Amino acid sequence: MQPRISIITLGVSDLDRSVAFYREGLGLPTSYKEGEGIAFFQLKGTWLALYPYQALAEEAGLPPERGLFGGITLAHNVESKEEVHRVIDQALAAGASLLKPAADMFWGGYSGYFADLDGHPWEVAWNPFISIE
Repeated sequence: MQPRISIITLGVSDLDRSVAFYREGLGLPTSYKEGEGIAFFQLKGTWLALYPYQALAEEAGLPPERGLFGGITLAHNVESKEEVHRVIDQALAAGASLLKPAADMFWGGYSGYFADLDGHPWEVAWNPFISIE
């Protein structure tokens, strides 16, 4: 196996609403058109896909029941503490929910969490020990 993740696919309850959140709300690029059934956002180094939750569970051979936490978070690293706040504020303005306000972390960085429209948790973090290039 090669050391990379090609696509992260999120199961969503309303594809068009979620596309609007990620495209207009967060400013991620996509060529999605209504009715296509799946949306792809090209990111630096990987892709983000949105797909109807029930269809994704069926495709993966998983039961459709959904818990409050699926055991996964997504992270977006930024270049400063101030940018952590800007990104979280942008997500909240687009309809996200604040899960955890940004704060200094025990590991020496700074981060906070929001949930997208379907509850997928996103960490926005400044880590002084890694390059985000």
